[in-house]
Amino acid sequence: MIIPAGGRGLRMGGGLPKQFRDWGGRPLLQATVEAFLAPGMPHLAGIALAVPESHLEETRSWSFSVPCWVVPGGDTRQASVWAALRALPDQPLAPVMIHDAVRPFPPAAPLWEALDALNQFDGVLLGEPSTDTLKRVDENGRVLGTEPREAFFRAQTPQIARLGTWLNAFRAADASGFNATDDVALLERLGLAVKLIPSPSSNLKLTTPEDWERTRPG
Repeated sequence: MIIPAGGRGLRMGGGLPKQFRDWGGRPLLQATVEAFLAPGMPHLAGIALAVPESHLEETRSWSFSVPCWVVPGGDTRQASVWAALRALPDQPLAPVMIHDAVRPFPPAAPLWEALDALNQFDGVLLGEPSTDTLKRVDENGRVLGTEPREAFFRAQTPQIARLGTWLNAFRAADASGFNATDDVALLERLGLAVKLIPSPSSNLKLTTPEDWERTRPG
């Protein structure tokens, strides 16, 4: 598994990157990793974390029940993932999950389903079904139409592919200067088949102070 955690988390406020803020007595990033090591979750062979230079020593002091590689993060999320991918052992067929550092509630059942789907697809991601009516508008805000909401999902993580597939996609993106806001978009641009597995809204990304206050332990 890979967790890119090199960002500054400015929208949370407080100066400290949100992935290192206290979450039930430990940094949020550590809690997110531990959530994947809980009973009932798919087995992890190892974890690669990409973190800011200022937090390398702290992160390397953490102890998990599986091997953990810690590397300096990049200037973008995509660059951090690329750095972490290259830190993993050379096992091209190994499934690799890429997960947001600030999603501490990964759902076990959709993850098992996603890993099974990887036998038929090049990549898999979790996604939350849209419950809102969606409007398509022009640059002036004029409504051009109403879209069928059952065809739209909010992308979540983990996003999963085999290591060799990820490396090929990130290498191609790096060579062409292509940047995306999520990982499977790099697979999509190569024409690879990506499957979406419905996932609950509880697998949320903690982005704002309100998110934090509503969900933090204790």
